[in-house]
Amino acid sequence: MSVEIEVDPGEVGFDATRLQRIDRHFARYVDNGELPGWLVLVARHGKIAHLGTHGMRDVETSAPVRPDTLFRIYSMTKPITSTAIMMLLEEGAFQLTDPVSDFIPSFADLRVYTGGTARAPQTRPAGEEMRIWHLLTHTSGLTYAFNHLHPVDELYRRAGFEHGMADGLDLAGCCDEWASLPLLFDPGTAWNYSVATDVLGRIVEVVSGQTLDEFFRTRIFEPLGMTDTGFAVDRADADRLATLYVADPQGRARRHPHHDEVRAAAFELPKALSGGGGLFSSARDYHRFSQMLLRKGELDGARLLGSRTVDYMTRNHLPGGADLETMALDSFSESAHAGKGFGLGFSVVDDPVASKVPSSAGEFAWGGLASTAFWVDPAEDLTVLFLTQLMPSSTHPIRPQLHQLVYQALVD
Repeated sequence: MSVEIEVDPGEVGFDATRLQRIDRHFARYVDNGELPGWLVLVARHGKIAHLGTHGMRDVETSAPVRPDTLFRIYSMTKPITSTAIMMLLEEGAFQLTDPVSDFIPSFADLRVYTGGTARAPQTRPAGEEMRIWHLLTHTSGLTYAFNHLHPVDELYRRAGFEHGMADGLDLAGCCDEWASLPLLFDPGTAWNYSVATDVLGRIVEVVSGQTLDEFFRTRIFEPLGMTDTGFAVDRADADRLATLYVADPQGRARRHPHHDEVRAAAFELPKALSGGGGLFSSARDYHRFSQMLLRKGELDGARLLGSRTVDYMTRNHLPGGADLETMALDSFSESAHAGKGFGLGFSVVDDPVASKVPSSAGEFAWGGLASTAFWVDPAEDLTVLFLTQLMPSSTHPIRPQLHQLVYQALVD
């Protein structure tokens, strides 16, 4: 199913002429060869006021981006997994303070890196158990192989996680392998982007008795009418799938060097289901998910979460109310900003002035590796979605520029 404009911009507080600045600005990225193509969706008061597309879903075949194009959303999977875990919390299945080892025994007796090299790391016992809230807030001490900032990152690469999940392992096996590797720090003492949400996906499986794809389908996607979202693309929809591009040293979009393998993998359910980055989706589907969050857990009669739960998830949960600039172990991409904290699955704006990006206090958001992004602004009753397929997401300042262009168009 596709998506379309639902309201005249002026009826929901936008200046239509100013909204066109969004399309003109990002069209230059395509014209300069910096993005293959993109889709942007802006909705206010529950109605889509702006929908723009430009460029190609596949440059080589001149196939354009369309409203029904399918995209790899990578880490925009994380808010969906966080929603799933909080749905189970609402059922009383666990508490946020429960140790991860209660559900995945290999996470008992964790160790923390203290020095040495990836070949000969020095470690000590962790001073704190890893708990579910640590996973939700990325304060667990876990990491990603692609970070390339710490000897433990290299240990992840040596264990086979450089390009995502390790070959031959299912999700349970991946979790056991991560548990065997040193943590970067004691849980709760710093912030580091990591495989934590993949571990949450495994907890969803253990608690619910369903595989992660089954839980997503029956408990989230079907109730919300998200018919395009899943861990694999139906072969009947192959023509809708956008090609994946990477940035060359000059920031130009080039077809992924392993295009054939990447495309073939899209049509097969992976052995390890990544709650941290494994989903494909469409503008219509992710818009519906965003609207559910904006409406505090409910959409069209389907309630996934209680309103107080959504409010709780979208507060800053970093210890002492710290922001990411203070708490992050490194200068991670566009997330380590002053004025922005982290909730249970989302970045959260605490101080728009400190962030130096037009926004509202209470806005929550996240993005994906291929330069996708979304945010929800309850103060303005606003959701915004940007979809493209360029890795890595740090190549261009798409997200702050999109903020500038959306908020300048609000005139009510």
